[in-house]
Amino acid sequence: MISALDHTQLAAPPGSEDALRGYYRDALGMTELVKPPVLAARGGCWFGAGSCVLHLGIEQDFRAARKAHPGIRVTGIEAFAARLAEHGADVEWDDNLPGHRRFYSYDPVGNRLEFLEPTGG
Repeated sequence: MISALDHTQLAAPPGSEDALRGYYRDALGMTELVKPPVLAARGGCWFGAGSCVLHLGIEQDFRAARKAHPGIRVTGIEAFAARLAEHGADVEWDDNLPGHRRFYSYDPVGNRLEFLEPTGG
């Protein structure tokens, strides 16, 4: 039986770790997680916040997905969007999901992320 989602993996090109840290750690406010040494040798980085864990794995022939994305639930979505904008990240609001406020943002390598907060209605 499935009990929980452990993590989501996104791909990134070689050498992009510092740019990813600037977005996931500094802009999003996630904590960088220590990778086991055998996996750290492959490059990439892991981040977590609450129950949300994202793994950014290095892919030699990287191409950002155009549609696929993690949906990340947040609280205080307006302030969170402002935080991202202050860090230079694009924020694209989308009002097409009933009962939610949501926006999309793209990390420095082009991965799409959805941020949403239920409106209670």
